[in-house]
Amino acid sequence: MRVIFMGTPEFAVPVLDALVEAGHEVVAAYSQPPRRGNRGKIAPSPVQARAEALGIEVRTPLSFRKEPEAVAAFAALKADVAVVAAYGLILPQSVLDAPRLGCLNVHASLLPRWRGAAPIQRAILAGDSETGVCIMQMEAGLDTGPVRLEGRTYASGKTAGELTAELSAMGARLMVEVLSDIDAYPPVAQPEEGVTYAAKIDKSETQLNFSQIAFAVVRQIQAFNPPGAWFEFQGERIRILDAYVMPAEGAPGMTLTDDLKIACKPGAIRPLKVQRAGRGVMTAEELLRGFPIPAGTQL
Repeated sequence: MRVIFMGTPEFAVPVLDALVEAGHEVVAAYSQPPRRGNRGKIAPSPVQARAEALGIEVRTPLSFRKEPEAVAAFAALKADVAVVAAYGLILPQSVLDAPRLGCLNVHASLLPRWRGAAPIQRAILAGDSETGVCIMQMEAGLDTGPVRLEGRTYASGKTAGELTAELSAMGARLMVEVLSDIDAYPPVAQPEEGVTYAAKIDKSETQLNFSQIAFAVVRQIQAFNPPGAWFEFQGERIRILDAYVMPAEGAPGMTLTDDLKIACKPGAIRPLKVQRAGRGVMTAEELLRGFPIPAGTQL
C-alpha cells in the first residue's frame, strides 16, 4: 500500500520500521516539529530522525486546522491509508478522509478504557492488571473510533518504560497484520460503557505522594519510570526508579530506618534503585553511603 506515517516519539518508531519491512511504500512521514531538548539544542523527533535515515520525506506542520495548504499537500499524496502512532496533532475530518482507507491509529490501551494522551501511565497508576493495544479506525472524536484488532498483555509490576516498549512492538505487529488483509478485520464499534480518559501527565504528578497506601506509591514509581518519580531532601530531588512494599506504621513520608524505609498511609516502601540529579542509577545502599538520610527524616 501507499502509506502516510504520522508519529513523533520513540513509541512510534517500531511501527514505522514494521511498515517498511512489510514492503509498504511509505510516501511521507509526518512528525511534530523539532524541539529544544534538555541541553538547549534543537533536535528532531525520534520519528523524524528514523524516517530521514530510511530516506523518507518528512513533513512537520504546526497545525492542520490552521494550515489549509498542509491539508492539500497531505491529500495530494493519494495514499491508500495513513498510519498514526502517538503523533500529537489533532487531525481534522479533511485529513481523516483523504486516504482511500482513512486513518488507522495504534492506541496503547484497551479501548474504551483510557482514551487520551497518557494511557500507559494512567493504566499503571490505576492498578490495571491488564492493558494492550487497539488498532482503531480514526474519527473526529477523541479515540472514539471503531476497533479493527486488539492485543492484550499483563500490566501489573511493569514500569511505563517496559510497557511502552512492549506495546510499541505489539502495535507494530498488529498494524502490519491488519494492513495485510484489511477486509478481514472489519471495524467494531467501541462499547458505550467503561469509558475512561487518560489526561496528559502534569509534572507535579511525578512528585511522590507518601500519603497514599504503599502499593499506590509503588505504582506511582512504576508509572513515571522513566524519568522517575521523586522526593526532595536537602533541596535536591532524588528519583526512585524501583521499590517494594513493606509492612510498617508511621507518619507518611517519614524515614523509619537508616536504610531508607519510607512510611506511607498505610505501609511503607523500600527503594531499590534511585538516582540523584546529574548522576547515574544506583542502589539505595550506594546512595546512602555518601548521602545519608537518617531515620526520622520527613521527606
